[in-house]
Amino acid sequence: MENLHVSENGRYLMQGDAPFFWLGDTAWLMLQKLDKDETRTYLRNRAEKGYNVIQTVLVHTLPGVSESGCSLAPGIKNVTEEAYWQFVEDILDMAEEMGLYLGLLPSWGSLVKDGILNGENIARYAGFLGKRFQGRSNIIWILGGDVRGDAGAEVYPMEAEILKSWNPERLVTYHPFGRTSSSLWFHDESWLDFNMFQSGHRRYDQASLGEWDDNAGKETFFGEDSWKYVERDHSHKVIKPTLDAEPSYEGIPQGLHNPRNPYWEEWDVRRYAYWSVFAGAAGHTYGSNAIMQFYEEAEGKGVYGVRESWKDAMHHPGAAQMRHLKQLMESVDFVNGRPCDKMLLYGQKERYHRISVFAGKDYVLCYDYSGDQFLLDLKEYMDRPMEAYWMNPQDGTYSYIDTLQGTEKWLASPVARKDKANDWVLVLRRI
Repeated sequence: MENLHVSENGRYLMQGDAPFFWLGDTAWLMLQKLDKDETRTYLRNRAEKGYNVIQTVLVHTLPGVSESGCSLAPGIKNVTEEAYWQFVEDILDMAEEMGLYLGLLPSWGSLVKDGILNGENIARYAGFLGKRFQGRSNIIWILGGDVRGDAGAEVYPMEAEILKSWNPERLVTYHPFGRTSSSLWFHDESWLDFNMFQSGHRRYDQASLGEWDDNAGKETFFGEDSWKYVERDHSHKVIKPTLDAEPSYEGIPQGLHNPRNPYWEEWDVRRYAYWSVFAGAAGHTYGSNAIMQFYEEAEGKGVYGVRESWKDAMHHPGAAQMRHLKQLMESVDFVNGRPCDKMLLYGQKERYHRISVFAGKDYVLCYDYSGDQFLLDLKEYMDRPMEAYWMNPQDGTYSYIDTLQGTEKWLASPVARKDKANDWVLVLRRI
């Protein structure tokens, strides 16, 4: 597999000469809780659904033991724990055979925040990882892990520089605290190849819950408007790719902490994805409550109100529906596209009634979550006919509407579905 790199315009990722649309899954505890056979089952399920990046953690807590029977402390306390690192190598081989990159977190952020991984031992650990995995092309290093950048202001840059020194071509990024972006701390760092943000698990009305992950007093609270993180990250003078690395998980309580709240469902998963991607994100990471913790019912009560085992959650509808977004973006020249809400002459509203527009030379894509009417300005596309379709983001089917010829303005009127959601994608293509 080829190392990924940033596109010339600084907004997207490339795999060699081909655009790379990041479709990730959140598998934080995969290396701690699954054996090889279980890992193969999970990875194959995701690869066949179109995922190409799996986000997982090398060292999550200390001490700890994985299903492989290996200590999870080797890189920090004892680098001779060969069995565990060979297990990781085997999983990397397995992922590569399926065309998957592993977004590897060297450690979960709490280990840095609590001072376990610090300025005194980070050089040894990062050097060990850099040397061990120097020749691996299907690794993307993800620093952080649900933690603010200022919790490791000295540790993370040092870690990144050491990892880069072993393989300068390998991408490095940072997974931040909820409702923040890596750009808030590290955007101007040369080692940060692209940004990640965590739009998180809260509703519009849940800015402050009195929980450990409150942060409304420190950063702007965007609520469910995931697209605003993309706009903020792309407002910097130097543009870097950005993507939502942790949106609301399918099957997790709204607000995260209280299972008496409604749960985020498949239509919420779709909305977060389309909103951020049509705002210019370089891809998207899906998440499932059961899968991120690889919950088994035999364990007893899981965390965050988990309702089913990870093996059942693999088949959730939202997980399968992400492929339709990826296929849509790969069907157009998205690298040279742009968010284009200015094309809306009528119909733009706030929150769930927002219309997202992404357009390129030969196409226009619009995501309409609530099935509202909207009026498009098509003056730039009047010189050639355009075929118009409604795409159902639930199943990826296209339904032909009309062929537009010399049309200056066009009123889009989505049909009503008898479902719990009425989101549609308008697809216009020049012919």
